[in-house]
Amino acid sequence: QVQLVESGGRLVRAGGSLSLSCAASGRTFASSAMGWFRQAPGKEREFVASISWDGGATYYGDYMKGRFTISRDNVKDTMYLQMDNVKPDDTAVYYCAASASGYTPSSDKQYQYWGQGTQVTVSS
Repeated sequence: QVQLVESGGRLVRAGGSLSLSCAASGRTFASSAMGWFRQAPGKEREFVASISWDGGATYYGDYMKGRFTISRDNVKDTMYLQMDNVKPDDTAVYYCAASASGYTPSSDKQYQYWGQGTQVTVSS
């Protein structure tokens, strides 16, 4: 089982950068694929990015390519999301999630463990 806690969400101006972290506890982090999702008010949860258990492969949602970078440190049991050139449309609650199956899963149905989320607000 994996417990996840996100941090780093804040108010940022459009064009700026911020970094989110997801701290994991539990025995299976290093063997779990990890992902970031987001949900804006009134919208469905959206896939942002995922990373394989060994960090060797990543996968991004179409709107995040070239602006977001996902990474992980299996020694620190932490996953990161570097967000650059953010836009007002990036405003959402960002969730990290862990998957016991799949290599770089993109469907929320493939994830068994979820954090509580961290709010990112981008002002224009």
